[in-house]
Amino acid sequence: MTTLTPSDAADLFRRPPGRLLDVGAGEVAHRQVGSGPNVLFIHGWPVSGATFRKLLPHLVDHVTCHVIDLPSSGSSRFDDTTTLTIDQHIRSVRRVVDLLELDDVAVVGHDSGGLIARHAMVGDPRLRAMGLINTEQPQGSSWRFRMFLAGRHMPGFAGVLGWAAGNPRVRRNPFVFGGAFEDRSLLDGDFDEFFLAPLNENPARRHAAVRLLRSFDYQLVHDLADVHRRIEVPVQLVWGDRDPFFPIARAEGMVDTFPDARLATIAGAGLFSHEEEPAAVAEALLPVLTGG
Repeated sequence: MTTLTPSDAADLFRRPPGRLLDVGAGEVAHRQVGSGPNVLFIHGWPVSGATFRKLLPHLVDHVTCHVIDLPSSGSSRFDDTTTLTIDQHIRSVRRVVDLLELDDVAVVGHDSGGLIARHAMVGDPRLRAMGLINTEQPQGSSWRFRMFLAGRHMPGFAGVLGWAAGNPRVRRNPFVFGGAFEDRSLLDGDFDEFFLAPLNENPARRHAAVRLLRSFDYQLVHDLADVHRRIEVPVQLVWGDRDPFFPIARAEGMVDTFPDARLATIAGAGLFSHEEEPAAVAEALLPVLTGG
């Protein structure tokens, strides 16, 4: 029997974090749970570490989970003067590993958190293994991904984003947030509480999310082929096969871009495969995370 129930895992993110880590550009919220080898979890946009809440009950009896909220999200601290860019998040992840004194660590990244993880940890001797869940691919960005980003520089984008996040019918549209899930009802409940309601109700969080989105540089995607060649640790790719943003066919082609990688397909899941099928995702990740 697991030592952490799903409701207890969700409650971890309703309480203040255990630590706030000063990374030089805001403060990263840090929560730690479980026992065993260290694993650092890096979330994508526009969510926070709470996106791993369903995964944690399947992992905590095997690994020590370090879950962070990067500045702009969750329980992190930032203000209007904080540098909120993908490049800064890459530097912040390196600083987190320093501050937590993680000398032997596996890293799991989802969505843009996987992009950040690869750029942050490539060549780092402390890296033991890596898990990547539905994330950017070296073959380039899909048309759905580019279309989603297309409006980010338009005046009023933040207001439209907040309105869409708060409107249940609109957010289920496949060209808004609906494309992230095969089961769009999962946009409600906890997902709404942790991620969509703050975008709708909190102007500071909403504008911070837009600032971060506007910093996205496609060059980081183009550079992945070279980055992958230099990640020599075991890599587990885990992919929802219904993801329209990062297609499964490209994930299959990613395997050979790493020296040591394998792919697990999660049938019937979308971009947030770890929220739709957490047990299957955990089963795929654990052998690499534990060195089994």
